Amino acid sequence: MINRRTFSKAVGLGTGAAAVSLSGLQTNASAATAGQQSGTAVPTVPTITPGTHTEFPVIKQVKAGLLDVGYAELGPAHGPVVICLHGWPYDIHSFVDVAPLLAAQGYRVLVPYLRGHGSTRFLSRHTPRTAEQSAIALDIIAFMDALKIHKAVLAGFDWGSRTADIIAALWPERVKAMVSTSGYLITNRKAQLAPAAPGVEHTWWYQWYFATDRGKKAMENVDDRLALCRYVWTLVSPNWNFDDATYQRTAQAFLNPDYAAIVLFNYRWRISLVEGERRYDRYEKLLAAQPPIGVPTVTLDAALDPFTAPGDGSAYRSHFTGPYEHRTIANIGHNLPQEAPTVFAQAVVDADHL
Repeated sequence: MINRRTFSKAVGLGTGAAAVSLSGLQTNASAATAGQQSGTAVPTVPTITPGTHTEFPVIKQVKAGLLDVGYAELGPAHGPVVICLHGWPYDIHSFVDVAPLLAAQGYRVLVPYLRGHGSTRFLSRHTPRTAEQSAIALDIIAFMDALKIHKAVLAGFDWGSRTADIIAALWPERVKAMVSTSGYLITNRKAQLAPAAPGVEHTWWYQWYFATDRGKKAMENVDDRLALCRYVWTLVSPNWNFDDATYQRTAQAFLNPDYAAIVLFNYRWRISLVEGERRYDRYEKLLAAQPPIGVPTVTLDAALDPFTAPGDGSAYRSHFTGPYEHRTIANIGHNLPQEAPTVFAQAVVDADHL
């Protein structure tokens, strides 16, 4: 298991979405159930075809903590906030359909580039290019502070899920509700030292590759890096027939000057090949205890994601102690928000009503 898109001119991304079947959604709780639990009717997100939208209207920048963070923003300025968090090897375009869907529901949607991605830059050349799990979470706390956002719904996948999980566990007062794809992803470095089943080890081939000088050279060479990341897309989302333009839009984020350093550090740190900065030690000590998460949460597992099969959520259910629903999404791979944006956006709305 990984430790690891109705639309009005107001949202600036166009109209004319075609319908897509939701027959692939398998869930142990419906939106109606969520509405009954909260005592309010839960809006139904309109169904659209993945890939309906291709670009965000504008990318903004804000100085936050150690970073100058690049981010997309859609929806009313005073709407309830949803922060969408991407993973690796992806970027904010994983939410290019999700964001306008949520904006049309009245949410202020923020989609930041994580450190080392896109237009996000370190403010100082002296800041170590590290990527401990707590460092990335603190980046998002600083991002919220810079925009004067006290509390938000967090929704993510991959690195984004881990980041949302950490914030919900350590700073629950900042999280109204959460959608976590793949469930509980807070890294237990001690557990990572033990061998896993052969199939699991095989799935994590690139982590071991990044631990070598050869893998480091591949990440530091732009052509090799882009080829590797595209190959990962094909492996972890076997049913996603993305085109060259879709990949190239995201791959621009991989040209960040700190991209290789951040990715290599993150994966090497997880398996204790490098140590993190001392400034994060107290947070990592708390996370090593695998703290529970009590905020309202919807967890999603993509049935074709090699990291979460069979996707029933049972392996991590005990970590969530608050209002909770789990859903397994059939015929979808690892990049769930971009492959199934309507399903992901509905999960966000439902989590907000738990």
